[in-house]
Amino acid sequence: MKLKLVAVAVAALVPIVALLAYNEVSMRYQRNEEVRDQAAQAARQASSEVERIIEGLHSLLIAVSAMPSVHDLEAARCSETLTSVASKVGNVRTIFVTDPRGRAICGSTLVPEANFADRDYFKQVIETRGFVVGTYTKSRMSDAAVLPVALPVMEGDAIKAVVVTGVRLDWLQTRITERGVARGNAVTVADGEGTILARAPFPERFVGTAIPEHFRSLVRADAPGVLEVTSQDGNERVMGYRPISLPGTPLYVSAGFSRGEAFAPINRATLINIVAIVVGALLSFLAAVYIGNKFLVAPVRHIADVMERWRRGEISARTGMAARDELGEVGSTLDGLLDELDCRRRRDEAAEEERGLLARELAHRVKNGFALVQAIARQTFYRADPERFRSFSERLKALAGTYDLLLAKDAAPSSIREIVSRAVSAHADAGSSRLATEGPDLVLSPELALPLSLVIHELATNATKYGSLSQNAGMVSIEWSRDGATGVRLIWRETGGPPVEPPSKKGFGSVLIERAFPAPAGAACLTDYRPEGVVFELIFSAEALAPS
Repeated sequence: MKLKLVAVAVAALVPIVALLAYNEVSMRYQRNEEVRDQAAQAARQASSEVERIIEGLHSLLIAVSAMPSVHDLEAARCSETLTSVASKVGNVRTIFVTDPRGRAICGSTLVPEANFADRDYFKQVIETRGFVVGTYTKSRMSDAAVLPVALPVMEGDAIKAVVVTGVRLDWLQTRITERGVARGNAVTVADGEGTILARAPFPERFVGTAIPEHFRSLVRADAPGVLEVTSQDGNERVMGYRPISLPGTPLYVSAGFSRGEAFAPINRATLINIVAIVVGALLSFLAAVYIGNKFLVAPVRHIADVMERWRRGEISARTGMAARDELGEVGSTLDGLLDELDCRRRRDEAAEEERGLLARELAHRVKNGFALVQAIARQTFYRADPERFRSFSERLKALAGTYDLLLAKDAAPSSIREIVSRAVSAHADAGSSRLATEGPDLVLSPELALPLSLVIHELATNATKYGSLSQNAGMVSIEWSRDGATGVRLIWRETGGPPVEPPSKKGFGSVLIERAFPAPAGAACLTDYRPEGVVFELIFSAEALAPS
């Protein structure tokens, strides 16, 4: 019962758990899509800001190249002009001009005697004759890490000079940091070779280092995208990236959103839901056990206990339950049934007592009748024919003995031979040639002895009235034997009587023969009305068999 109640509680929780699971999956899917969109948007914003910085430098170099002192390559005036310009631009450290062969002509700081023709960005300017953004570089002018940019000064179709400056990476890092990066998130800016120019957080660990090899392909990917990755710092992130292959995008930019931080509210909600489900399930189980014990199991056990006590003979046992609920109604109905059975028992006992009284009165009257018949017979023909009187008197006594057995209240175990002898003695002498008995000595319990005596007595009565014992030459053969381990088979066979015809209807005697035995005996009988005489076969179970 308890397990069934727990199963009901679990079944009640299943839809709730399924709904929460569906909501959980749905929320995680939606949140994942939101984070991917946010990562892509953050990468676009960071890339746009970098593009504005680079475009600002491009405009600065165009303006510088158009200044007369720079265009005319007058070293003194050029250096003075570049110094003035550099002091007003915070994101660059130096600006200088070289000739087409890479030798410095003038600059905002003291120009070292160095040649820049070996720099990749310089070679690219000479080759493309356009604005060029270089890669991570240690400046020969300031020895600081910069991102060089260069623009050729054209005169006709020829390159007259090259104006060069560099974005201060410490300034770029400050700008990235000032944008604000949420906890667990990351922003990375790298050059075309995959070298990190700025990184938040942990710039000291990553600036100047190369992007891992398995991410290097993203730098020059065909299109922007979003990936779920494990970054170099060990955090799992949803990363949006913008490759340098896009128009107007000279640098690679990525923005990563921490999955742990992004899903932290959902994870907390999930944990709360799980705890709530566990607590709810536990409370449901406890409630199911408590309610089951108090309102179901205890009443059922009480009802079963009352029934068991009543079965053991405690006829006063009652549940005492009121019909306030279904089980109370069952208990109340059971009490009513037991009261009714008790009332019937008392009525049966009273009726049995009355029947016993009537049976004793009947036995007394029958004995008186037999005594009266015997007295009349003695006075009538004792002196005329004493021998016939003695035979008649013995048969009368046997008949009286049979009635004593039938009307006795308390019967005792008897052997089949004794039962047969007493039942037929009123109709034929046990030692007479007209009566043949054969069978082992088997003892029957009182419950079986009395019905067998009734059956034999009724068969003998019928044989005397209509069958073989109604003729002087008639005979009766009674045989009994074991039938299996606990069964008894008895055959009554008549011969020498008048021709037999099957009866048109069953009389009281026939019904008595068929229904005399109690149901547990499983009695079965078969009557064969043969022309030469009736053959009656009886089979019944007698588990209490014992040798006499």
